Amino acid sequence: MRCPYCSHDDTQVVETRESEEGDAIRRRRRCLGCDKRFTTYERSEISLPAIVKKDGSRVEFDPTKLRASMVLALRKRPVSIEQVDAAIERIQDKLLTGGAREVPSARVGELVMRELKRIDKVAYVRFASVYRQFEDVDAFRQLIRDI
Repeated sequence: MRCPYCSHDDTQVVETRESEEGDAIRRRRRCLGCDKRFTTYERSEISLPAIVKKDGSRVEFDPTKLRASMVLALRKRPVSIEQVDAAIERIQDKLLTGGAREVPSARVGELVMRELKRIDKVAYVRFASVYRQFEDVDAFRQLIRDI
């Protein structure tokens, strides 16, 4: 670790503690060049895959967008925030365990529909009707029959 004061390459760990939240390791270090002390933190880095949109552009996975679309489909439905959080967690877990660096947006949409179908059938139909861009009533009927 390079010293932030003098840029010396050699530092010594004086003290190590877990953070209060338990999500990081706090280390007090001493520079062997200038003898000043500083603190560093180690955190695990979770890297969700990039989302490849229909037009080929790539964006970072954004759980707030995912939440917003699910909450919109679930509006005025008897579903708790805890159920939504759990569904989002399951979607993120599937994306992480898939191991891909990029995922098509269609895959994320299918995961959302699977979770909504599990949580609330009405929200599933709402989301699917927009996501699949139904053009006629027959496609809509078929979706409802499939449920």
